[in-house]
Amino acid sequence: MKFLKHRFFYVIILGVIIASLIHGLVPVPEESKVTNGFFYSLLLTIAITFCIWEGSLAIDKRLNKLFSWDKHPMKRVLLQSVTNLIYSNSIILIGSSLFDYFVCKMPKDMQGKMSLAGLIVGSLITLIVMAFEIGTQFFKKWKASLLEVEKYKKETTEAQLENLKSQVNPHFLFNNLSVLSSLVYKNQDKAVDFISQFSKVYRYILDNNSKELVALETELKFIESYCYLLSIRFGAGISFKLSIEPEKLQLLIPPMALQLLIENTIKHNETSLEMPLLVEVFTQDDYLIVTNNLQTRALSEGSSKMGLKNIISRYKHYTESLVQVHATEKSFEVQLPLLKNQ
Repeated sequence: MKFLKHRFFYVIILGVIIASLIHGLVPVPEESKVTNGFFYSLLLTIAITFCIWEGSLAIDKRLNKLFSWDKHPMKRVLLQSVTNLIYSNSIILIGSSLFDYFVCKMPKDMQGKMSLAGLIVGSLITLIVMAFEIGTQFFKKWKASLLEVEKYKKETTEAQLENLKSQVNPHFLFNNLSVLSSLVYKNQDKAVDFISQFSKVYRYILDNNSKELVALETELKFIESYCYLLSIRFGAGISFKLSIEPEKLQLLIPPMALQLLIENTIKHNETSLEMPLLVEVFTQDDYLIVTNNLQTRALSEGSSKMGLKNIISRYKHYTESLVQVHATEKSFEVQLPLLKNQ
């Protein structure tokens, strides 16, 4: 409907077609004809077509604000069809009356036929334009949905790669292998436990890295192993407090989303005996909350700053609930929505 650049040309062409159709359907008797009668009726038809066209544009713009095609497709189709038909038929009746009064007084038996022909042709044109508009809107939405799927696939792949990098990067391997080599000489029993937890971390990454969602209970078992490695590495410089409501364990989150948040606390905060880091993980309402005392490092590890953005982006595909981030001078908190099985 929105041929903005050439719509006046289309209005003239459509007006000529409609005028020809009406005169073909309802021939005017010889005694009722006036000089240049067809010319006057053609001008009036073009004027009526212009009013209907521009009015339909205005109706479309107004309804876009009230009932979007995305949220109310059926209601929008019905409401726009009825509104456009009422509006166009009203314009046609008014135009017919003006033509009858100012240009050519039609016999009473011809007035009804002419009005009926105008209404039929006008209604058909309106319905055709509506069908075109509706088809265009649904085609646009279908195309947009395909682009959204491709965008989601790309973002998911990038997020999975980022999550994998966060664990399999040389720093992570080097730090944990260094801890392991130290334990082998100092405490062989603890070294065996460390190897066991280390293997569980990588087993989880291999098993769940390609999944879109996992149960919170599954993620927490992985986090316990992950936190064990961090506790051995940093000792009393870091502590973890997990408080999860049992009824929330079967709710879902993206895999390794929780791990990534805990990893970020290590990257950006001091962890020492003098400045111990406390990381708390708990549930509240339908959110999983990760918070830590803020003690920013002077020189933090390099970061792509994509981790949290990827989590936020992934959540947009599953829920309208937002990932919430709250930072104060003393703490940093991230709230992840917990998802239900659909």
